[in-house]
Amino acid sequence: MVPLLQAMDRPCRAEQARVGIINQSEINAANAGNCEFYVTIGLLRRASDDQLRGVLAHEVAHQDLGHVAKAQVLGAGLNILAAGLQQLFPGAGAVAPIAGELVARSYGRSEEYAADKHGVEILSRAGYNKGTMLDALNWIRRSSGDGGGGGFLSTHPALDDRIATIQRMR
Repeated sequence: MVPLLQAMDRPCRAEQARVGIINQSEINAANAGNCEFYVTIGLLRRASDDQLRGVLAHEVAHQDLGHVAKAQVLGAGLNILAAGLQQLFPGAGAVAPIAGELVARSYGRSEEYAADKHGVEILSRAGYNKGTMLDALNWIRRSSGDGGGGGFLSTHPALDDRIATIQRMR
């Protein structure tokens, strides 16, 4: 993981980074901001080194691009908007969470594509090629048994779309 951290635009220092392990069988990982990352037992048990590297590059990219901080600002803004709508239009409180969820989820999809792209850049700087990310996403697709993501309320675009986007990268 250290080579990935060193390849960031705004590197996390190795002593600053924290990796937590979540006792879940699902294959998953996350960035919590402040150079803090989480992986599941399912990911660690089932992924090859390169597959894990691809997944971690995606999460490191979220950190480098400031996605967690941006999501927190967006969430605060949506809460303020919902409160304002409720004041102007009593009863709007029932619709505001749904509208906010849709806005937040579309925001999440664009962030996922950006993290994939930047993750490939980080991998390249660390001495790996985009095949590492493609292998990780193809493995996740095979392991999940479907296209993964992409539903109306999903934060992640479908894996097939993400794979195709990376394949088009130079």
